Amino acid sequence: MGAPVAAAAALANTKTGRRIVSGALLFVVLAVGLLLTPLIAIPFAVGGQSAASAIANRPALVASGAWGYPLAGDYWKGRGFGYNPVVGCSYCSTNHLGYDMAQSCGATIFASGPGRVITAGSYFGWGNTVRIDHGDGLVTLYGHMQWDSIRVSVGDTVDGGTPLGAEGNTGRSFGCHLHFEVQRDGVPIDPQPFMAALGLPLK
Repeated sequence: MGAPVAAAAALANTKTGRRIVSGALLFVVLAVGLLLTPLIAIPFAVGGQSAASAIANRPALVASGAWGYPLAGDYWKGRGFGYNPVVGCSYCSTNHLGYDMAQSCGATIFASGPGRVITAGSYFGWGNTVRIDHGDGLVTLYGHMQWDSIRVSVGDTVDGGTPLGAEGNTGRSFGCHLHFEVQRDGVPIDPQPFMAALGLPLK
């Protein structure tokens, strides 16, 4: 038992021996890496959709004629329309007049339909806001956008899908999100049935 150990120690002290030991260690590291690769990949494969299928299943930006979603792709739903108090927010209204949706700070916000820009800047509690007049008393509002992110000006004509600005946390807001509001003759209406009637169901 002592002789093999002494021989290995003597071999390790030579240049050739060190090369052999380094080669053996490299071989062991590569073999372990090859064995562990499938174990690392399996949870991602089993845990859900592939990235390609997740992208393929996202809602299209424009899905019904000239109208589309104000965010491209999937989003998190916040407060819906109507009675929605926010625990811990003293300035948040309990009667919520829009539909809150979020992707992340800085996500691009798009015009949901064609019309003329009537507001592009600071607008009451909505902070940095764009409002679009679609005609026949219909107005959409996009609130809480980042400062200096608005890409349109008052008087501009836009189409559904025109980039308006970036998702932010301005005005009376409690985190980065888009406050999407639909008004008919100056009165806020529930965006969910309105968008569903256009073939664009919200969550």
